[in-house]
Amino acid sequence: MTAQVASREDDALESSVGGKVIRRLVIPAALYILIGAIDRTNVGFAALEMNRALGLSGTQYGFGAGVLFVGYMIAKYPSVLFYEAVGLRRWLATITAAWGLCSCLMAAVSNEWQLYALRVAIGFSEGGLSSGLMLYLSLWAPERYRASILAIPITSISVAQVIGAPVSGWLIDLERPLGMESWRFMFLIEALPALALAGFAWAWFPDTPADARWLRADERNWIALNVKGASKPVALEDRRERWAVLREPLGWLCAAIWFCILASNYGIMFWLPQVVKSLSGLSAAETGLIVALPWAASGIGLVLNARHSDRTGERYLHVAIPALLGGIGLLAANLFGAGLPGLIALVIGGACTGCTVAAFWAIPTRLLSPGSLAMGIVVINMTGSLAGATVPPLMGWLRETSGSFFPPTLLLFGIAVLCAVLTLIARRIAGASGQ
Repeated sequence: MTAQVASREDDALESSVGGKVIRRLVIPAALYILIGAIDRTNVGFAALEMNRALGLSGTQYGFGAGVLFVGYMIAKYPSVLFYEAVGLRRWLATITAAWGLCSCLMAAVSNEWQLYALRVAIGFSEGGLSSGLMLYLSLWAPERYRASILAIPITSISVAQVIGAPVSGWLIDLERPLGMESWRFMFLIEALPALALAGFAWAWFPDTPADARWLRADERNWIALNVKGASKPVALEDRRERWAVLREPLGWLCAAIWFCILASNYGIMFWLPQVVKSLSGLSAAETGLIVALPWAASGIGLVLNARHSDRTGERYLHVAIPALLGGIGLLAANLFGAGLPGLIALVIGGACTGCTVAAFWAIPTRLLSPGSLAMGIVVINMTGSLAGATVPPLMGWLRETSGSFFPPTLLLFGIAVLCAVLTLIARRIAGASGQ
């Protein structure tokens, strides 16, 4: 009986902690991911007018979209070191202000080289955002709720497209607001929330669970005892354990899977507005509404997939199956063309492609030790950044040389198949090692 009472008390503490963490940290953290995603990908809508204004070819635009991830990748590890040195509050306020200022300056670009430079600067400023927030939230998230807690900020990437696509399309359709070209006005307006969030970060976030005054003492103790890595700062871990992740094949396999996931997602983000407009001939605002549909479905699918993954404890099939279905949906949408069947296939493809993300992050955060978790997240994210730096330019080159969006779509389909295969390989290796 005593053991049963203790178990019930532990469950009650876990539920209490989980609810407070979601309300006080996870949802606010999701705002940063959301605004970052809008500022990172709104160039896809700007391209509807910007490419003509700056004289950009498809290859030049693709390079400009993807070069952001060069800065993104370079900044990954230094940004996490900065986070560990100064704490979440100061780190998040600094990088948010920096990317907001760079995003404002996008309104002033006059040639492709300025575009490239600012895209790199935005990527460098924001480079550690996802890694740092994932590491931060992992110090608060019990294993039982890990996928669901991580799903909320990740879902905000889809929500960013649901909100950002119609807003960006509407802004692009304005007739010279404030005497500016509409795509320049769009960059300026959509950069302002980042500057506001910089001040919010300083005032709101505790650096560690021990600093959270909104948790009771027993709840802080529960986190220290039950959440992996929460009992001591990652910066104090044995350095040899931190770097050991570089020698783990399973860690690199996770990085390759993440590459495929981001390749599919960023390929869609940066090119979908142009694909939809080329198929339909709609206005920018109408295109924004159509583009929002796959991302709305993606957000719903991501949460449902993460919850089912948490209930069953299965992670790998929750990545492999949606990835494959997503690739099939995108290919079918291209083959069907304009019309209801193509739109349905596009929504299904977008939903399945986007819903793999949260289930994936439950894999490395479970497999890696607390000491190697920070480096593992950095390595995985840096590998994913390569997808953003290479796949959009490659899609632009395929589009320009073929005159069709079918070869780029075929590329995304092949990446989806590879993602499913690699995930099943990881599942087999993890099963053999008892993980």
